[in-house]
Amino acid sequence: MYVCICHRVRECEIRRVIQSGAHSEDAVGDECGAGTGCGTCLDRIADLIDAENAGAVPVFT
Repeated sequence: MYVCICHRVRECEIRRVIQSGAHSEDAVGDECGAGTGCGTCLDRIADLIDAENAGAVPVFT
């Protein structure tokens, strides 16, 4: 599923970036561009960061 529509970044790519050490929305954006366009995906990126740090899988509605 796409998290960032502006830059066509999928959830799996964001998770890989987070697992590689990106622990903020800015760091994720620096690595893959997600969140650097319109910004509407920043909340979802923050949720993914929290979930990866907690070892859980968030459910988006």
